[in-house]
Amino acid sequence: MPDKTPSLTPDWLFWVYAVLVFLLLTLILSLSYYLGQRHSGEAAESPYESGIIHTGSARLRFSAQFYLVAMLFVIFDIEVVFIVLWALAFTELGWSGYWAMLLFMGLLFAVLLYEWSIGALDFGPNGKKILAAYKKRQQQTQ
Repeated sequence: MPDKTPSLTPDWLFWVYAVLVFLLLTLILSLSYYLGQRHSGEAAESPYESGIIHTGSARLRFSAQFYLVAMLFVIFDIEVVFIVLWALAFTELGWSGYWAMLLFMGLLFAVLLYEWSIGALDFGPNGKKILAAYKKRQQQTQ
């Protein structure tokens, strides 16, 4: 025989809440539409209303290194979430959790060193190359 225990909260409360949210949303959007300012001008038709005239396409080419750095940021950001969750459950995990997280952070550090060694974290031109070219140019002018 199925267990027919009564629900602690009636379903009609959810529907009343949903209807109230829908009515409030409709009221807010309607008021902003009818009471909001309407203006038109040549600046309002441009992509930016700052008064700066656009000078071409906004499409720029990014180097592949930009996307590599963006992916590294996302990966390390997700790993920070794991570390924070481990810190929240530190007492429940005990020493085994501590050693597992120490291994995890060691792997993160090793990956960071590897990425640094292959130049994945280098931004812009290499300062040593610029200094060498500057010294070479100085020697040529003398």
